[in-house]
Amino acid sequence: MENKIQHSAYTTLKNEIGKLLQEGRKEAGRAVNRVLINTYWNIGQYIVEFEQKGKEKAIYGSELLDTLSKDLTSEFGKGFSRSNLFQIRQFYIRFPKIQTLSGQLSWSHYLEIMKEEDELAVSFYMKQCNNENWSVRELKRQMKSMLFHRIALSKEKSKVIEIAQKGVEVQRAEDIIKDPYVFEFLNIPVKSHYLEGELEEKLIQNLESFLLELGKGFAFIGRQYRITLGNRHFYVDLVFYHRILKCFVLIDLKKGEIEHNDIGQMNLYLNYFRKELNEADDNPPIGIVLGAYKDKILVEYATENINNNLFVSKYQLYLPDKETLQNELKRLLDE
Repeated sequence: MENKIQHSAYTTLKNEIGKLLQEGRKEAGRAVNRVLINTYWNIGQYIVEFEQKGKEKAIYGSELLDTLSKDLTSEFGKGFSRSNLFQIRQFYIRFPKIQTLSGQLSWSHYLEIMKEEDELAVSFYMKQCNNENWSVRELKRQMKSMLFHRIALSKEKSKVIEIAQKGVEVQRAEDIIKDPYVFEFLNIPVKSHYLEGELEEKLIQNLESFLLELGKGFAFIGRQYRITLGNRHFYVDLVFYHRILKCFVLIDLKKGEIEHNDIGQMNLYLNYFRKELNEADDNPPIGIVLGAYKDKILVEYATENINNNLFVSKYQLYLPDKETLQNELKRLLDE
């Protein structure tokens, strides 16, 4: 018995030390990253200021980076190729105030963000990386899917600047809604024939990517969730729980155009969850009817006077057209 007690105590000791080592390594990594980001920013500043003062005109411009690359590589080793120096220079130009930089983002994060030309979008992606702890892979996907533009276009003009400066702060049901949702990760050809059940199955098979598209706070509960009223059974396609809003989120998938009866059916689901399944500390559930097409006028009349948190959005199987979304956002901001 004594040996078992000693072994248990030793295991606890070992685990606690392990936790300290893991956290120490993480903190060391974060510290190294902060130093690297600050160093690159300062190098970029030196290069730009050197150019602006017009010193050594014989090696000005492209020749400057060529010469600097050779000399730094010779003295300090790898990491100072001409392309790297060009990116470091651009880093300072894009972020001239060091106070705006985040120590949580890696150099790889910044390299991706610098590909975005719109300054509002740049600010948004920086904030979202911090808020949701995106990996570089996740950041790439969200930028390709034009997440900022999709969210901004679903908001009022006055909210666009706020979203760019703060990222998405989830406080209300409206804050988790996108229109459209993008499911390019399913790799379904645009003109292929598929059933609603097949779309649902593919979303479950790609649950990690689907949760990333939905956003922060979603926890998967189940699919084809059965509701029984009298002798009739109804099935909600997908059910989630939102940890931040503390409520159920119901999603019904429609292969084609959303009809008024689809909206009425979701309203029934929401009433059932609110009365039968909500706990005392749960907030009212959110319902999203998600289809390939929607008629805005029909949706307006079908949802009028509905008191539940019911939203109608489109989904698409391919990445959105960047130029179209940029033009739409510009038109919104210019109004």
